[in-house]
Amino acid sequence: MMGIPPIGLNGTRWHMTMIENTTTRRMSALLAQLAPNEGYTLSALDGVRFMRSDRPLGRTPVLYEPSIVIVCQGRKRGFLGCDVHVYDAQHYLVLSVPLPFSTETEASESEPMLAVSISLDLMEVADLIVNINQSDKQTVPNMPLGIVSTPLGNTLANATLRLLEIMTCPREVHILGPAVVREIYYRVLVGEQGGAMRAALAHQGQFGQVAKALRRIHAEYAQSLDVAHLAGEAGMSVPAFHAHFKAVTQTSPIQYIKSTRLHQARLLMIRDGLTAASASSRVGYESPSQFSREFKRFFGRSPIEEVRDMRASFSLSPAESISTFTVAH
Repeated sequence: MMGIPPIGLNGTRWHMTMIENTTTRRMSALLAQLAPNEGYTLSALDGVRFMRSDRPLGRTPVLYEPSIVIVCQGRKRGFLGCDVHVYDAQHYLVLSVPLPFSTETEASESEPMLAVSISLDLMEVADLIVNINQSDKQTVPNMPLGIVSTPLGNTLANATLRLLEIMTCPREVHILGPAVVREIYYRVLVGEQGGAMRAALAHQGQFGQVAKALRRIHAEYAQSLDVAHLAGEAGMSVPAFHAHFKAVTQTSPIQYIKSTRLHQARLLMIRDGLTAASASSRVGYESPSQFSREFKRFFGRSPIEEVRDMRASFSLSPAESISTFTVAH
């Protein structure tokens, strides 16, 4: 016979801990089914992907789009400049702009790293920000941030669990899924770092101008991109643009453009099977030898070595058939 749980403050803490542990276990069990392969797995819902690693990974350069990353098992650390962002079963990561940074992953075959990544729909987010700001009495403006790690909390954890459960039901995924994704956006925007995220995603001021430049770089990375032209579009002098750009991304515009091209080339080689020469041409390089030199300088090894060693980590699998799922309880 089970003993009666303690009451009062300690009893409340015990109860909350049990809820959190149960929720985390259920999320991990569902994700293990939704993401049976290492790397990234598509879902039945646009903008939602699953991440899995069955092994630890040292510092690895990555490029994340604006998104929310919720880790249900294992741990990741993101490094941008001097800042370290931990995201694990107790913390989620949010990016308001596309950022190249590096990560470390704690995982094993017996306890893989399992996470869900939700892309930010900027139109949906903008609508939520307008509604939140209209009812928010806070008058002190927040400093916009490009990346933050924030405690998860029960409310957001429960919404994430509902999203994963919906993913196992073909009738519910397209009917209820978008509403739960919108709720997750809302929980993030009113969370502990919500003010900083709203300030960033509203794309106002110099941060907003840099964010627009980043969006253009990601849309046109294979084309010739002139920093002076980007600065002019942002309404800044070149020195001012450099300063504000580095404050957001921790790197210069030229290095950001280069890293974006190299990341995209790596994905083309891993996911589409392109050769280094074909990938370099596709992302805007005129010289394959220059591409190989810059690739090795950036990733620390040749394209062939990088593709061989990172194929599992960056592979992209199709969505699992919903009919095969066994819902975890």
